[in-house]
Amino acid sequence: MTLRGRLVLYLVGLHVLLLAFSLALFLDRPPVFLAVELLLAVSLYGGYRYVDRALEPLGYTRLFQELLHGQDYAARLQASAAPELNELLATFNDMLAALHAERLRIGEQQGFLDRLLEATPSAVIVFDFDGKVSLMNASAQSLLGVGTQRAALLEQFETVPLGEARLLADDAGRRLRVQRGQFFDRGFARHFLIVEELTAELEQSERATYEKVIRVLAHEVNNTVAATGSVFDSLLYYSAQLKEEDRKDFGTAVDAVKRRNASLGEFIERFTRVVKMPAPERRPVSVKALVDDIIWLHREKCRANGIALEWERCEEVPDQLLDRQLMEQALVNIVKNAVEAVGRNGHVRIALSREEQGVRLSVTDSGNGLADVPQHQLFTPFFTTKKSGQGIGLLFVREVLLRHGLPYRLAPTGAGETRFDIWWPR
Repeated sequence: MTLRGRLVLYLVGLHVLLLAFSLALFLDRPPVFLAVELLLAVSLYGGYRYVDRALEPLGYTRLFQELLHGQDYAARLQASAAPELNELLATFNDMLAALHAERLRIGEQQGFLDRLLEATPSAVIVFDFDGKVSLMNASAQSLLGVGTQRAALLEQFETVPLGEARLLADDAGRRLRVQRGQFFDRGFARHFLIVEELTAELEQSERATYEKVIRVLAHEVNNTVAATGSVFDSLLYYSAQLKEEDRKDFGTAVDAVKRRNASLGEFIERFTRVVKMPAPERRPVSVKALVDDIIWLHREKCRANGIALEWERCEEVPDQLLDRQLMEQALVNIVKNAVEAVGRNGHVRIALSREEQGVRLSVTDSGNGLADVPQHQLFTPFFTTKKSGQGIGLLFVREVLLRHGLPYRLAPTGAGETRFDIWWPR
């Protein structure tokens, strides 16, 4: 039973008891009895009215609580007939108005924040109190992908300490700047990550750096090679003045140094060709015909070493706009690297297929030579996994693909193979 019900019951019970006592006056003094009865009726009516008036603030308080619980901040409490309550009601209404204005302000800020998160090119990942992902903007969903790829990246991101930024690389060779921060929600700390992909910026910076280095080296080396080559020719000319027993050893030594000098010139010239690569002259080219020529080029060497070089899948795809000479040289390098990675008794399989995002060309070898190589090192200048390599082949391939604007990926498949993918977007 409510408080009002208990008070009314008490009031009625008290007046019934007083009425029972007044019955004794009915026989002896009837006029007094009637006056007492009238007084009790007025008292009961007045008591009932005073109960409602006394409990009226509690009713407004309960109504205010219901409005707060239902978060109905736009409602307002009506004025009371009791002037002493109007000040309390005005305070309640002011509080509701302030809460309503605060809700609108927070809603506008939240809406702005949501639009900002969706529009920003940076990936934003927010975690809940238990460290689980509670929010990812569109950039984060695109960057992280789905399934095991997303789980692997999030696991890698966990290594970034609070308040610090780290440069990380994923399995696809992308380089990501990851920064961890925190904010407070209802008094408890929650973490968030801001992830920016810097692959293109870093590649451009690296390219500008090694181009400058190679130009300086080429200038110095070519000048030195030309000068020393002339000196070696002069030495050979004057070798006739030596004794017969010394002439042969002298000539052999000078020839060896000349060959090494020429090899040094050829070495720097290969790097110079990467730097001085012309802009692609794009024309429609059949990718299948281009790859067929490269397969024939390597067929005899593969046959001699027990390597199966063949099409795994070859679908009909439209001709692609590309510079045939540059792309042919890039594909020659890719297939050559795959064949050398296999060595003997393995396979190099090529696939050309239509996909939702466009056309994909894949070269897969059984060499698995990149199992322990960090992806971000593969296309850096002078890096090589070969004992006698110079780190030029993949550098040249990357430059060709970048100048064509084609996405690419070189990585182990996880099944003892390595695959190089090139995409021609729609």
